[in-house]
Parts: sequence; C-alpha cells; structure tokens
Amino acid sequence: MQKQNETVCGKLKPAYDKLPDYDTYYGSLETEYRQSVEEGLDIEAYADVFSAVAKLPQGEVKKQMGDALFLAVSTAQTRKDYPYKEPSELSEIKSLRKGDFSFCKKANPATLEDKIYGAWTGRICGCMLGKSIEGIHSDELIPLLKETGNYPLSRYIKRGDLNDGIYAKYKYALKDRIYIDEVDGMPADDDTNYLVMAQTIIERFGKNFTPYDVAVTWQESQPRNAYYTAEQFSYRNFAQGYFPPDCAKFQNPFREWIGAQIRGDYYGYINPGDPQAAAEMAFRDASVSHTKNGIYGEMFVSAMIAAAAVESDIPTIIEKGLAQIPHTSRLHEAITGVLGKYRKGVSCKAVFDGIHAAFDEHTLHGWCHVISNAMIVCAALLYGGGDYGKSICLAVETAFDTDCNGATVGSVLGMRGGYATVGEAWKAPLGDKLYTEFVKSPCVSVSACVKKTLEHIAKK
Repeated sequence: MQKQNETVCGKLKPAYDKLPDYDTYYGSLETEYRQSVEEGLDIEAYADVFSAVAKLPQGEVKKQMGDALFLAVSTAQTRKDYPYKEPSELSEIKSLRKGDFSFCKKANPATLEDKIYGAWTGRICGCMLGKSIEGIHSDELIPLLKETGNYPLSRYIKRGDLNDGIYAKYKYALKDRIYIDEVDGMPADDDTNYLVMAQTIIERFGKNFTPYDVAVTWQESQPRNAYYTAEQFSYRNFAQGYFPPDCAKFQNPFREWIGAQIRGDYYGYINPGDPQAAAEMAFRDASVSHTKNGIYGEMFVSAMIAAAAVESDIPTIIEKGLAQIPHTSRLHEAITGVLGKYRKGVSCKAVFDGIHAAFDEHTLHGWCHVISNAMIVCAALLYGGGDYGKSICLAVETAFDTDCNGATVGSVLGMRGGYATVGEAWKAPLGDKLYTEFVKSPCVSVSACVKKTLEHIAKK
C-alpha cells in the first residue's frame, strides 16, 4: 500500500520525494539564479542562498525557501551597468527594432503550395534526424558517428547501425531511442506537435487569436506530460489561474529556453512574404510561456520563414528575422555575431567551436537556452549554403537540442526551396503520416495539413 501524504501544521502536503527536480521551481533554483543573472537582475547578494537552498532535500522547507527566493527575483532591480534592453511587451519590442522591419512582398501563387509542402516536409525530416539522438552530447555523438560510418553526418542514424557492443559503450541510452528504419511515419514529437497545434489554433480562433486562446488549446489538446520546461510550468500555472502573460512569469526558470522558438513555424507559413505579421502572431503564442529572448526566438524564426517564401539569399532571410526583434537584445547580438563571422570568412568549424565555448552543452541551461540553439540554426543555414541535407546535418551534428534545430533549419530551407529541395532519402521513409500526442487526432496526413495551411493563408 502506498504511504499516505504527510502533514504540515495539520494540512496535507505533497509527496515531495516523488516530484522530480525539473518539475518544481524549488528544484530548479540553480537555473533560476543563472537565468536571472543573465537577465541583468541585481541578485548577486543572494548567490550563496540560492546555492544552499538548491542543495536541500526536497520538502516543505525547500519549497517555502524557494518561494522566498522567487520574491527576491521578482522584485529585483536591473543592474545599472547592464548593457541590454529586453522588453516582453510587443509595443516596446517594436520600438527597439532595427533594419527593414516593414518589409513585405507578395508570394508567388504559382509556387506557394510547393513551398508550403517543402516547409512541412523539411521540418518533419529535420526533426527526425535529430530525434534519434536528442540529449546526446558531442563528446559521445562524434565518436558514435565515426564508429557507424556516418561522419560527417550525412544520413539518418539507423537501428541497424547499432549493436549490443555500441549500446554498452556509450552513456547515452541509444537502445531506448527510435530510429528511421523502425517507423511507419513521423513519430510524435513536441516540435511537430506544436506545428499541428498552431494550425489548430488558427482553425479554431482565426488569425486574431489571443494568448489566452493558445493556453486554452494547450489544455484541451494534450496531457501535461506532452509539454516540457517552460511550457510545462506555464501549463500548470494557467490551470491554477495565472493567465497570459502571468503564466509565463510565475516561478518559471525556463522562460528563455528554446520552447517558444520551436513553436513559431506555422505563423511563418501562413504569412508568406510578411515577416512582421508572422512575428506578431509568434509574439502572441510565445508570451504564454516565455519572456524576453524566449519570446524573441519565436518571433525571429517565424519572420525568417515568412521571408524565405520570397527570398533566396540566406543572409537576407536571417536579416529579415533579426529586423523583428530588439537590436538591444542578447539574441540579436549573438545572431549578428554569427552572421558577421560568416561574412568575414571565419571557418564553419571555428564558428561552431565558438558556440561550444560560449555555452556548456553539459548543463541543461546551456543545452536548452534559446540563444545557443538559435546560433546553431543560423550557423547551419549559413554554412550549409542552401543544401538541405548538409544544413540539417550541421545543425544536428553539433549536438545541443538536435531535433529542435534540425527541424527549424529544415523548415526554413523547405520554404525557401520547395518540396524538391528535401531529397528523397530524407522524405521517402516517413511518407505522409505525422503522429501527434493530441487526444483527438493522434495521426494526421501531412498533405492534408498542407492543404489546410493554404486555406489559412487565404483567410483574412
């Protein structure tokens, strides 16, 4: 018989020992401290307190002390020497844009369906490439690829590449993953779930949907365990009565992680040639779960994809995305840095090595932060030179959030080049099936989703 919950002051308390660290604010205090310092909050006086409380065993005392530290963070002032301006309100974001942010160009109706099909297919295939090794670190990934005759990465990783000796050699749980040679369509994944989710939001609420509509759709479409990090915290906060944007802000240490950046593709799809409209929709979606650079990541990607419908030059596509986010932000600075190195002729290896030097993939914060992964996306786009396979392989081979980055790079290039740009070796094994974690539609047809996308483009 399961032990009953204990009591504190005569009240029932949670079974703290059964709650994983990543599912509680007080279990993620080290991430909160690092996140807050990076945002420029003046909380260094609390450094030792954060460290000490983080080491406490799970329990009521740790929870209450975590609540106190959240009060310290939420009332902290920004350091006077902090060089960035990073608002989370749309009007303030728009006031800090720089570049051709009003760019708008009509997409060619004759090629639009092909580009939309390419974008959907490109995202799905790029996601699948990275899905098999999501969470692996480069110090194991590179030896694995070499051992299986797939280095530099140039094809899907297969179950047939592996054996018991390889399973035993690596710390990463290779045996527990899913591989291309054992699927009958694209397996369910949060990256592709959100693509279908956004289509559901537009179908239900139209292009003038609100952040509240997004949160409601999340609650009604999938169980909570289909969400991760910032989305998982926001999902719970919304259920407890914190409505957008508060559900993104309350005790959410993952507010600048990659979660929103992987959700914005569809808003680019339905605004071909109009990055500003795409970015504004992405803002409404992102503000449910993220703040500051977490929001900018989704706006940036959505705008890039909208631009890719009408532009072929990759640096230009990246610049159209950058024009929609504050030029005073860390994300803008980081992407501008990658673009600048590319234009100066810095080698591909040096750029990716620089990302690894700046962000530690062995920490969850470095591995999953929006900035590190957005830099990987841009470097892969630039150094891939428009070649779909080369580009998604660069995005995945460097590790970090492999499925997210492969999917985003694939989406941009699929939109840019159309369906044919995604080679048969990538798309043939997955066919027309896309599995989801949706309660009511666990499997959808990619071609049907493309058709619905075209209907949404035509909607006012």
